[in-house]
Amino acid sequence: MARPKSATHDIKRDAILDIAAQCFAQRSYPAASMNEIATACGTSKARLYHYYESKEAILFDLLDRHTQRLLALIAQTEATAQRKDLNDRAALHELVRAFLQEYETSATRHAALLNDTQFLSDAPDPALGADPISPRELVLNRQRDIVAAMTRFMKRAYPERLTPTNQTALTMMLLGMINWTFTWLRPGGPISYAAFAEEVIAMLEKGLG
Repeated sequence: MARPKSATHDIKRDAILDIAAQCFAQRSYPAASMNEIATACGTSKARLYHYYESKEAILFDLLDRHTQRLLALIAQTEATAQRKDLNDRAALHELVRAFLQEYETSATRHAALLNDTQFLSDAPDPALGADPISPRELVLNRQRDIVAAMTRFMKRAYPERLTPTNQTALTMMLLGMINWTFTWLRPGGPISYAAFAEEVIAMLEKGLG
């Protein structure tokens, strides 16, 4: 009989993921080892294997949770916009704020998403559904869904500016502004994540409005 999970099992996993993301950011995913991650977690490698069977399993769980969280923010923003009867521009602006608020506390996780997805297996995994898909493709599909959602928000917000020709470029311009903040924007620095969100919104309004 399988041992039942403890009440703190998921909490411990989440803490492991945060520390592993820091290790990947500091050392790079290929250079970071299970032993280094265990040491950073203040535990043994054997104990770490109790939670994850491999370094790739850690990376996949990290990216699986992070991409699900970003998709949940999109859904929450759509629900909030409907509940508050926000216009389409205000809805996009709320999404920008929501993403940057999330990035403030998940910078290393987002760095792993942008830098380390390539290291996931591309072999179909039956554990991921009845129609097997690889861990890498699953995460890439989530990223595509996020880009598609951002494009929808932008097309609704600025229908006269976005066209079939430029919509991809403008969506990637916006994502480029907010997705790489982990490389330079620091909590406690001269500008906060919240203040930067307002700068991004002002640039959208002046450039696309």
